[in-house]
Amino acid sequence: MASVTLSEVRKAYAGFEVVHGIDLHVQSGEFLVLVGPSGCGKSTLLRMIAGLEEITDGTISIGDRVVNDLPASQRNLSMVFQSYALYPHMSVRKNLAFGLSNLRMPKDEIARRVADAARILQIEELLDRKPRQLSGGQKQRVAIGRAIVREPQLFLFDEPLSNLDAELRVQMRVELAGLYNRLGTTMIYVTHDQTEAMTMATRIAVLNKGNLEQVGTPFELYNNPRNLFVASFIGSPKMNLLTGTMRGQGIDLPDLGTLPVTLDATGVVTVGIRPEHLAIGAPGDVSVEGTITLVEYLGSELFVYVALPGGQTLMAQAPGNAQHKRGEAVMLSFRAADAHFFNAEGLRIEAQS
Repeated sequence: MASVTLSEVRKAYAGFEVVHGIDLHVQSGEFLVLVGPSGCGKSTLLRMIAGLEEITDGTISIGDRVVNDLPASQRNLSMVFQSYALYPHMSVRKNLAFGLSNLRMPKDEIARRVADAARILQIEELLDRKPRQLSGGQKQRVAIGRAIVREPQLFLFDEPLSNLDAELRVQMRVELAGLYNRLGTTMIYVTHDQTEAMTMATRIAVLNKGNLEQVGTPFELYNNPRNLFVASFIGSPKMNLLTGTMRGQGIDLPDLGTLPVTLDATGVVTVGIRPEHLAIGAPGDVSVEGTITLVEYLGSELFVYVALPGGQTLMAQAPGNAQHKRGEAVMLSFRAADAHFFNAEGLRIEAQS
């Protein structure tokens, strides 16, 4: 296992900077997920750690060793890509062993490592098959196994589940989390899917337009987002956002009235409320009547879209056995204690007791 430290890491292409001075410490044995929208710089950052992209400025250390000038082959890491990149003419066994054979490793050591990886990934019965005889999930296991056999101090994953269907993605998320628990090796995982990030990570680093917005546990990011971007990006379904004006001991919210709360802020304030905290037909600190425009039934829960008189639509979460339908008039409410507050610059404000 090894820690990874990035200090003021920057990347520019033809003078245009796409990664802006990232400072990040990945602890030894941690499963850190880099998450953000397309184009935020997460894959570029991962490739710089791997040695596949040169950094423009800053320092990258793996363990106690600065690796800025080390080629990828000397960084003692393994990387799993979105594409499986298996050799179609080779068996699974030979695909797993190929890299080790190129290193002229003894045959008995190669056999041990291949057997260990196959056991960990539960692909022993696939060792004599060719890639064309495998499903997408099996191919991804083989690709991960090819990384495991090297027994690196660091694993890097670049959106490895993107090519899988929804059901298989869920299964592979569980298997990757189990793999991390068994190996205990430091892992850095890139995805644009915040559900993957929330379910697998010990910590999450949220990137946006080449900037590091916040680093924390899934609990911290969900319950204490540092700014509006993190608040709106983390969480599925997304947080409802309401714009109001701070006046005295409350926030004036169009359609809902005054939310009683004390903030160290003046002027425009954004109020965020998660769908599970937006109650239908129950009392709260503020309330408004609206009309249901859409009901999404997911079995154990409903997502109810409600149009307010002013034109804004809010989403509320309800139990799966709730009876709601399109066109129904409902009362929405929420408590100040469940809300998140952001100033005009989009930064989090804590409510004062």
